[in-house]
Amino acid sequence: MMQSSYARGDVATPSESSKPAINWGPIIAGALAASTVTIVLIMLGAGLGLTAVSPWSGQSSTLATLATATAVWLVVVQWLSSAIGGYLAGRLRTRWVNVHTDEVYFRDTAHGFLVWALATVLVVGLFSSAISSALGTGVKAASTVAAAPVLGAAANLTDAAQDEGLGYLVDGMFRPADPSRLGTAGDNASATAEASRIVVASIAAGEMTTEDRTYVAQLVASRSGISQPDAEARVDAALAKAQQMKVEAQEAADTARKASMTFALLTALSMAIGAFIASAAALLGGMQRDEDDDRLHAVG
Repeated sequence: MMQSSYARGDVATPSESSKPAINWGPIIAGALAASTVTIVLIMLGAGLGLTAVSPWSGQSSTLATLATATAVWLVVVQWLSSAIGGYLAGRLRTRWVNVHTDEVYFRDTAHGFLVWALATVLVVGLFSSAISSALGTGVKAASTVAAAPVLGAAANLTDAAQDEGLGYLVDGMFRPADPSRLGTAGDNASATAEASRIVVASIAAGEMTTEDRTYVAQLVASRSGISQPDAEARVDAALAKAQQMKVEAQEAADTARKASMTFALLTALSMAIGAFIASAAALLGGMQRDEDDDRLHAVG
């Protein structure tokens, strides 16, 4: 009766085996299976993740929550695909004879690790664009729905001519007290453009100088027909709103940075654990393959 190489502790013979220690066929098969499972699960996760995004205020997950959920799903994907790929490699490899039990353990473990490595290279090299698009859909959608107004205003602060948010604030400063003056107040384009540049420079500096504040208030008063104190109040209110927009944009950017850090750390951790799972699954598959072979010979 044959005994499994996992059950025997005999030492390998000094002669070299004619079979290589690595069976690339099972490794490639396991890597292809792992890659396919990865793609399927990632697409499934992307589809489920889209349900967490809603254009209605208050009904969508935050960017940080969505990024964390995506990273957790990647952990699940990595573990499942690594387990399937590693197990297949262990079950499909040919049996090594006259090899010490510890060496069989090592070879199976190495096969599982190579499955994980090859699958990672395949997924990153061949499917990176599709996967990145699928993974980014939910996060980008949430970011667009929740933070687009803030981030858009912050981005446009560097270009006053195209900054709709800032333009709205400046237009509000020049709004006539009497709407009937709107057609006779003259062309405000140059005044609003100059005021916009002053406001942008003040936001960048963190405050508006007294001279700029007085000058902008004079422009507002002359164009809108309101008193100088009322004009100064308008200028102060517009500056406060612009500063609030800047703070909100910075907070949104910091939230996105923290979400990216969490995503990267969890992904790296999941890949490390995925390598371990692939190795352990290959070891398990190899053990079961040899045990089944022993039972088959015992019956025969």
